[in-house]
Amino acid sequence: MNINWDSQSLSVLGLSGIIFIIVGGIMIFFPPKKINHLYGYRTSSSMSSQERWDFAQRHSALLLIKGGAFMTVMGIAISLLPVSKRTDILISTPTLLVIVFLLFFKTERALRKRFGKN
Repeated sequence: MNINWDSQSLSVLGLSGIIFIIVGGIMIFFPPKKINHLYGYRTSSSMSSQERWDFAQRHSALLLIKGGAFMTVMGIAISLLPVSKRTDILISTPTLLVIVFLLFFKTERALRKRFGKN
């Protein structure tokens, strides 16, 4: 089996996955120290206190790395399969959107579980 280098999945999922892993690693090793509007996981619930902010940064960074690894593996796996360009797009785009949604959903749920509603 050969990799289809023109695969939408390889470019959308594979490259996005690698970017997610790199950004997650940066956030693990260089987390934003103070609440800001420029860098980090920024939602109203994560920015409501410094303790919530610190927790959300670490939690979302770990999810970015996990999601990025999943997307990279999926992108490579799909590029090895003989699928049409349309099927390729119908798999890769929703997968990326679901991973991004899960990142927010799981981080917000973890914030509520740990700190309460607000």
